[in-house]
Amino acid sequence: MDWQVWTLLAVASALVGLAKGGLSMIGMLSVPILSLGMSPVQAAAVLLPVYVVSDVFGLIAYRRHVDRRVLACLLPGSVVGIALGWATASLVNDQVVGGLVGVIGAAFAVFNLARPDPGDAPRRPAGWGRGTLWGLVAGYTSFVSHSGAPPYQIYVQPLRLGKETYAGTVTVYFAVVNAVKLIPYAALGQLNTATLGHAAAMIPVAASGVAAGVWLVRRLPERAFYLFITWALLAVSVKLIWDALR
Repeated sequence: MDWQVWTLLAVASALVGLAKGGLSMIGMLSVPILSLGMSPVQAAAVLLPVYVVSDVFGLIAYRRHVDRRVLACLLPGSVVGIALGWATASLVNDQVVGGLVGVIGAAFAVFNLARPDPGDAPRRPAGWGRGTLWGLVAGYTSFVSHSGAPPYQIYVQPLRLGKETYAGTVTVYFAVVNAVKLIPYAALGQLNTATLGHAAAMIPVAASGVAAGVWLVRRLPERAFYLFITWALLAVSVKLIWDALR
């Protein structure tokens, strides 16, 4: 790779690190940015090991801030969604899938922002039915287009978790999802020594991004934190819709 692509990879890796530091929606910008220097499919393959490396640092930072019931509700459906994505990998258009995710995410974000104050939304208990459904959608879209964050947020945001619990739960959830995705990605030939080498070179960048994300989450007021992730969801959803329409 030339220096321009390495620069794009460094920026994308920093965004992945910020996401693993608790600002989950930011990570979805990483693949589009790296796609400026290579194909989207190759960008997704190169970044998956970076996600996994960043997951390690995120787990260290948030190991004490996890809602285990939320994970138990989401993960079984997510594994099924990943398997479904693997089975249909040659049949689906990832841009179309991303566009559908964008429509759902944008509608959810606008609904929340239309409230007098999104931070005052009523809390909803974690449920198995909704968790399985949105977990399946998140697992599938995460495998197909690395866009699992909007379905995840649609399920988890109404639970009104504390900001560090939210950040820790999303970090652990996607750490498990990314680890599971390694199996089908390797089987499809998406992982090789080159992509692993690129991920290793980005370890300092990813670690710095995680540290910056944790610092920001711990200093943002909870109301501002939820407003941030809602606006970020809307921005990413609009980007997914735009990519699909193009």
